[in-house]
Amino acid sequence: MIKIYHNPRCRKSREGLEVLEQSGQDFEIVKYLEDIPTEEELKTLIGYLGITPEELVRKNEAIWKEQYKGKSLSDDEIITAMVENPKLIERPIIVKDKKAVIGRPSEKINILL
Repeated sequence: MIKIYHNPRCRKSREGLEVLEQSGQDFEIVKYLEDIPTEEELKTLIGYLGITPEELVRKNEAIWKEQYKGKSLSDDEIITAMVENPKLIERPIIVKDKKAVIGRPSEKINILL
């Protein structure tokens, strides 16, 4: 089953959702600002993406700039920051069969389809 971590207010996330809808495949929508991933879920997603926790952070968010930018943070501390402030999580994230992509640009989603 395909899963999209989605923020309906984000244009890029809506574009990602549209790609999935047009694919005709079944998928599940996770509104991650409401259904916040746990630290373990984020660690799993980061593993599927093959990136570091910091690469999943939206560094232009005010929360990041005000509270975390310039600090020396461990991977666990970065993951905790994303759980406490889910707006920091890059979006959309599309997951299929233990593989994932960040759908920016939305064409990247086709890698999984």
